[in-house]
Amino acid sequence: MSVVEGRQTAAYDGEIVVFVIGFRVNKLRAFRQWLPVALAMGPMLRELSADKDSGLLGFRTFPGLRTTTMIQYWESAEKLQAFANDPGRTHRPAWTNFFKYAYQGNNVGIYHETYIVPAGHTETIYGNMPPTGLGAVTGVVPVNKRGNTAAERLRTP
Repeated sequence: MSVVEGRQTAAYDGEIVVFVIGFRVNKLRAFRQWLPVALAMGPMLRELSADKDSGLLGFRTFPGLRTTTMIQYWESAEKLQAFANDPGRTHRPAWTNFFKYAYQGNNVGIYHETYIVPAGHTETIYGNMPPTGLGAVTGVVPVNKRGNTAAERLRTP
């Protein structure tokens, strides 16, 4: 990715849902329990990325030694929940298998956090950076297009 010079901010100004999801390997030798959990995310992301109406705007993965975290950006909580609860999509079977196999004992753990950010309540700044975070998902514009200060971009006094 090439560097975008100057001070930029994310072009997006609508409501956004930030979904943080991850898993942790609690017992390294119990690969039969944690490997299916680790492999379940790929098919979900491929399915969502292929469906422009899914609501998934983009994501970034942060792998670690025992814990992998992913930040996802969604159009709405409704679209996130629709995907999560649809038995015909890849999430529901993966969730069922997790509880059927991996949740027995404490060999692997999962977590997620969901944040609903109302329109006009995001503040992003990128100085001489390639598109990153929300800016990578929605594009960037010069800071003065959305306000020169953090308070202006957050629409706070």
